[in-house]
Amino acid sequence: MANEMAQLNTRGFFSGQGHGCPADDEVIGFLKRSPALYGSYQGLSEEWKRRFLDFCQEKRTLPLTYDPFFKRIFHPDIHPNRLSLFISSILGMRVRIIRILPNEDSVLGGDMLLIMDLLGELEDGSLINVEIQKQGYAFGAERISCYLSDLVMCQYVRVKGEKGSTFTCRDIKKVYVIVIFENSTGDFHKIKEAYVHHGEVRFDTGLEMRFLQEYFLIALDVFRKNPYPKKRSEQTAWLSLLTVDNPEEAERLVWEYPEYPWIGEIFEETAMLRQKPEEVLGMFSEALKILDRNTVTYMIEELKKDLEETKEEAKAKMEEKDAAIKIRDAEIAELKRQLESRGKS
Repeated sequence: MANEMAQLNTRGFFSGQGHGCPADDEVIGFLKRSPALYGSYQGLSEEWKRRFLDFCQEKRTLPLTYDPFFKRIFHPDIHPNRLSLFISSILGMRVRIIRILPNEDSVLGGDMLLIMDLLGELEDGSLINVEIQKQGYAFGAERISCYLSDLVMCQYVRVKGEKGSTFTCRDIKKVYVIVIFENSTGDFHKIKEAYVHHGEVRFDTGLEMRFLQEYFLIALDVFRKNPYPKKRSEQTAWLSLLTVDNPEEAERLVWEYPEYPWIGEIFEETAMLRQKPEEVLGMFSEALKILDRNTVTYMIEELKKDLEETKEEAKAKMEEKDAAIKIRDAEIAELKRQLESRGKS
C-alpha cells in the first residue's frame, strides 16, 4: 500500500501535476485501497468530507484556523520563527516564542470552547495564550477574564516554585491573551473600521500602575470586509493568510505582499500536503473531534445557563406571588379592622 501511494503521489495524484486534478471517485478509490485511510475518511462529517475532497482537487486551501492545521504550520519546533513573527505583528513589538507549554500547565485544563488553543512562553518569561474561536457568543468577557487569571496563576505557581524563599510578586511577567474570532458578535461590527481591539487595566484618573494582563481581540469576519486596508502591514498579511479559502485567494495574497516571502512558503508547504493524504486526513479527523467535543461542552453550558435562568424566573414569579399575597392579606386585615370598628360604633 505504501509503495502504491508513493507511486500515485509521484505522478501527482494529489498535487495536480501531470495527472490533473482528480475527480471525487478517483480520490475515494485511492482511499479505499487502505482500510485505515478510508475508515478515517468515512469518520468525517459530510461537510468535512467535501472540504477534504476539495483540498485534494485544489479547489480549497487548508483551514488554518483549526488547531491541527495551525500547529502544523506555526509550531516553533517545526518552524522556529513563524509564530514569533505572527505574535509580534499582533502585539506591536518584537517577541520570540521559546517554547509551547502543554495544556496540563493550565489551571483550566482542557475545558475550552475553542477550535484552536496554543499556550506559549516568550523569551522574557511572559506567557501568551492564542485562541481561535469559531463563535464569538461562546467566548465572552467572563471566559477571557478566566484565561487571563489562569495565565497569572500558572506563572505564579511555576516561578514561586523555582525561586522559593527569594520569590517576590515582581518576578511575575506580563501575560497576554489573543482571541481570534472567526464569527464575532454584533458588538464588534458596530466598530466597522476596527478589527483588532487591545485592552489593559487603566485608571480614569490617569494613575499609572503596571498590571500584568493584556488582551487582544481580533474579529476576522470584520477584517474580511476590509481585506486590503489602506495601511498594509505584516499584521494585515498574517490576518489575510488566516482568511484565505482557495488557491486563487492564496495566489493573490502572495502577489499583494511580495515583501513577506513566508506567505508563499506556507502555501507551498500546505500544497505539498496533497501528496500526504494520510496526514491530512488525520488533521481533519482531529479537527472534527475537537469541534464535536467543544459542541458538547457548549451545549452543556447552555443547558446550565437555561436551567439557571429558569430557576431565576421561577424565583421571581414566586416572589411576585408572595408580594401579591402579602398585599391581599394586608387588604383583608384592613377590611376586618374597618368592620370591627363599625360594629363597635
